[in-house]
Amino acid sequence: VIFRWWRISLRNECREARPGEIKESHEDFLDDSSLQIQIAIIFGAKVLEHVLNLCRGKFDFLERLPVPLLLYIISFLELEDIARLSQVSHRLKMICNSNALWEGIVESLCDTITPEMRELAQEMGWKQLFFTNRLQLQLQLRRRRQKHAEKEKLT
Repeated sequence: VIFRWWRISLRNECREARPGEIKESHEDFLDDSSLQIQIAIIFGAKVLEHVLNLCRGKFDFLERLPVPLLLYIISFLELEDIARLSQVSHRLKMICNSNALWEGIVESLCDTITPEMRELAQEMGWKQLFFTNRLQLQLQLRRRRQKHAEKEKLT
C-alpha cells in the first residue's frame, strides 16, 4: 500500500516540495491503525473498507465488472438464478431489475413484439410486462387502444 500526500501552499518555499509517501506491505498496513484512520478521514469508510479487503485478498471481481458485460452474462441465467443474484448486493439488484435486462429477456423469448407492446413496456416496465399473464396483457392493450381511439375522436 502506497499512501502519498501533497502540501498545498501559496508560499514560494513549498512549491518545490516533494510529496510525502508511506509504503507498507499489506500485512503492515493491516496492523497500522493510524494510517487506516487517516485514509478513512480523507477518503471515507468505503475506500478504507475496499483497501482492507484488497489487503486481505478479498475482492469481488463480479461487483467491479461494467454493467453492459454484467447484463450480457445475466441474460444467460435462468429466471430463478436471476432472482437469487438480485439478492447478492444493491448493485446487482438494480441490474437484475433493470429495463435493459428484461427488455433483452422479453425480446429473446417472444416471437414478435409490436410497437404497441413496446409502448406498454415503456410505461409499465419490461419486467412487469414479462410477468403479466396473456389475458391481463390483452386487456391492457385493449384499454390502450380505446384511449388512443378516444383521443383521436376528440381531435
